[in-house]
Amino acid sequence: MEIVINSLSEIGEAARLFADAIGKRRVFAFNGKMGAGKTTFIKALCQHLGVQDAINSPTFAIVNEYADGEGDPIFHFDFYRLKNLGEAYDMGCEEYFYSGNLCLIEWPEMVEPLLPQDAVNVQIEEIEDGKRRISLPA
Repeated sequence: MEIVINSLSEIGEAARLFADAIGKRRVFAFNGKMGAGKTTFIKALCQHLGVQDAINSPTFAIVNEYADGEGDPIFHFDFYRLKNLGEAYDMGCEEYFYSGNLCLIEWPEMVEPLLPQDAVNVQIEEIEDGKRRISLPA
């Protein structure tokens, strides 16, 4: 599946399309360059899923926990500042990944050996004129 976001005004619709495609999958690894829009898209997705809390990048906290519209946890990770895999083990990230709750991961390459086999690799890239393309395997 491919979603093209032509402008920021379309991000809500893109989040809806993505949410409709989640199915039973729980762990999503968002890949893209710095500034590609990973955090912005995850924020829109969480809002679509009913999160009422402030949704911020967990750059310094590494993980933020939100509650969706049903009260179920959503875990949002940013592993950009992770120094080594040991830090991920120390924070217990495997417990999050295998919890059965939705996990949205930025900079997943930092923890790739720990990701579940069924983690979904999502590519976000900037294309011409500031548009974004989100590629999600079917």
